[in-house]
Amino acid sequence: MLHFTPATFGDCQLPMLIGRTAILKDRTLDRHLEPYEITSAQFKVLIIVARGYVDTPAELCRYLALDSGSMTRMLDRLEQKQLIERTRSAADRRQVHLALTAAGQALADRLPEIGAAALNELVSMLEPAEFNELQRILRKILIHAGDSVACSFPGNERP
Repeated sequence: MLHFTPATFGDCQLPMLIGRTAILKDRTLDRHLEPYEITSAQFKVLIIVARGYVDTPAELCRYLALDSGSMTRMLDRLEQKQLIERTRSAADRRQVHLALTAAGQALADRLPEIGAAALNELVSMLEPAEFNELQRILRKILIHAGDSVACSFPGNERP
């Protein structure tokens, strides 16, 4: 279904609304993470590694849709903070594996609580049905676009 025409495209607020919401989400999360001296971007890396979704920088790049240079800098910062460690694979020295340090795991254990508080602040005005509908619509857009992360969760396979 086509929702835009060249004549109405200038009045379209959807890209701005999605973009501004993403920015607001990261700013809210950053504020909640200040006491832990990590950013929302670093939060994403820690929680993804902690949950075992990925264990290499290349997989992390694909998961977060980041270029390898940005990911290397992010991992450098997390390694300097002693939250993550990179080790060479014994089977293939070209491959690097990621793991949380003890301090990284301790922080990762707190991240769901921190993340929940931040996201609740962001969406607290939504009724449960509105919240579920928002998730459903965003998931539908991502799956239709073939987003590998959205499609990887059970029940979210691309039709």
